[in-house]
Amino acid sequence: MGVPTSFTRRVSLPSDSEDARIQTDRGLIDMEDKSDLGDRNCPPCKASRRGRSRRWLSKLNANLSPRVVGKRKAVRNNLLLVVVFVIIVGGIIALVWFSLVLALIHRLSPPTPSNGLQRIVQSWKTPPDSISLLSPWPRDFSQGIVPVSCHSHNDYWRSVPLFEAIAAGCTGVEADVWLRENKTLLVGHGESSLSSDRTLQSLYIEPLSTILLNLNGNSSSNDVTSPVGIFDIDTAVTLTLLIDIKSDPITTWPVILDQLSPLISGGWVSHWNGTTRNLVHGPITVVGTGNTLFQQVTAEHDRYVFFDAPLHKLSQNSSYTSENSYYASVSVKKAVGMVWAWGPTQSQKRTMQKMIDAAAERGLVSRFWSIPSWPVNLRMKMWQFLVENRVGVLNVDNVVEATRWNWDWCTVAGLVLC
Repeated sequence: MGVPTSFTRRVSLPSDSEDARIQTDRGLIDMEDKSDLGDRNCPPCKASRRGRSRRWLSKLNANLSPRVVGKRKAVRNNLLLVVVFVIIVGGIIALVWFSLVLALIHRLSPPTPSNGLQRIVQSWKTPPDSISLLSPWPRDFSQGIVPVSCHSHNDYWRSVPLFEAIAAGCTGVEADVWLRENKTLLVGHGESSLSSDRTLQSLYIEPLSTILLNLNGNSSSNDVTSPVGIFDIDTAVTLTLLIDIKSDPITTWPVILDQLSPLISGGWVSHWNGTTRNLVHGPITVVGTGNTLFQQVTAEHDRYVFFDAPLHKLSQNSSYTSENSYYASVSVKKAVGMVWAWGPTQSQKRTMQKMIDAAAERGLVSRFWSIPSWPVNLRMKMWQFLVENRVGVLNVDNVVEATRWNWDWCTVAGLVLC
């Protein structure tokens, strides 16, 4: 047989099932067509819907027309309409704004590190916890914490004294002390805030001794040539313990030296060796301020407590050196006067810069306290200026804000995030 050169299209007849499906589809189409046709063939239905819309608009226009409801009522209704519109639009804008701010806060909030210090901060309830939470010793005690040259001002006011500051990375803490009976040094800003369980020993000396004992492998001062400090990232960084004497310095001074003995005997305190006449650096540096007398410090042959020199008087007094002093401090107001909301003037900046340079030349750590805390933009300007000009240590109240936040994003859309 030959191969056909052309073919005719075969047309298949629908089966019974296909015929039923086609009929069903046609039925559905006919129903839709009839529905549309019904709408088209039912002018009263369409007119009814249009009538309702027109009646609503007519009623609204009537309530807004002075000719219909009177001038006073029309004005009131127009104002009410404007208020409702503004509320709706404002609510939408506010919702969008808050959503964006919440997203921004979530994005900018610094992450909380996971280490032993952070667990202590979260678990601490009372002063005895400063010791009990160190046992068993957390091997990741200061893991991941970057030390920052900031001083925790009035550290004892924090929810967790000492630990909160070093968990943030601050390298300085402050304790105001009052001498009471039985040679007890209570910690607090004022006498009315003193409590028998909040002592220099319980909040600072005992915890620091326990920490350093664990970090240095229970070694004695005889076999420790270079004891390691608190911060795992840089063990050479010293932690400054600023002791502000509030009571009589004559009677308080010898008690402070006696209570520092666990840290001194461990070989952990920076000191001036009067015999070799050299400065020995340690994991802890103790500084006396407040009512501390300069002659008390210089009278010691081996000085384990240094003086907080007056920063604004360094240029007129050559007595303050690294042999007897460590910090050199002054309040911002005493140094340069009032700093207004728009920031320090060029003259004020030059004055502070000269003080910072004078302290650095003598090997002292410059510190300005009572930095304006409000408005936030002013505080950020002061912080940035001081850091850019190499201040020795930044005096701060909010340690997390100072060490982890991006200062440029502390105020966003009028909202203070830091």
